[in-house]
Amino acid sequence: MSKILLVEDEKNILELVRFNLEREGFEVISTPDGACGLEVAREELPDLIILDVMLPGMNGLEVCRELQQDSSTRFIPVIILSARAEELDRVLGLEMGADDYIVKPFSPRELVARVRARLRRSVRVENQGGEKLTDKILEIGRLVIDEEKHAVYINGVKKDLTQKEFELLCYLARRRGKVFTREQLLEEVWGYDNPVDSRTIDVHIRHIRQKLEPETGAGELIETVRGVGYRFKEDS
Repeated sequence: MSKILLVEDEKNILELVRFNLEREGFEVISTPDGACGLEVAREELPDLIILDVMLPGMNGLEVCRELQQDSSTRFIPVIILSARAEELDRVLGLEMGADDYIVKPFSPRELVARVRARLRRSVRVENQGGEKLTDKILEIGRLVIDEEKHAVYINGVKKDLTQKEFELLCYLARRRGKVFTREQLLEEVWGYDNPVDSRTIDVHIRHIRQKLEPETGAGELIETVRGVGYRFKEDS
């Protein structure tokens, strides 16, 4: 049974989400406070966190940022709930390390579907044949990807990628030379096809490039194919 941490201060939304998740067989723990939610996340290490943005005291974006900076919680998937639907708000949430962003009011069925998709992706990284990859090390020039340890190295120096950045990098690196649209990457890496969230891919690609780039030029390994999407350089 997967454990979900729900951080939400609106009682009606908290109860709605809890009811629908528990009905689907999830274990739900909850708190209405951001700072408390951060503490619970570190103690319980849930499988996934659903995090409201507008929280008393420490807001959801601050909590998300703290989660990303803590090695014990960095790879826990985070779904943000927010009443703000503007693109800038979505991008900001993703910049803080969230894996998904759902705007209120939302469909409980869609939320449950996204939770399931996110949990599926957090426990498997697939190669082209679809089998699980364990004890695998992928070496591409100066770039080394250790899929068992979920670690990335450039010239022997470890780079801190989030869980989703790591999965996206692995997916592209395993398929060097092949071009993927944003929608394809959403479906294959995130586990669902939702064109509204295609901006998610751009944000994560930018983060990966920034983390691989300093003094190495490794950020150029992922190419933008104008009007189509992205690919990992075939001759890298």
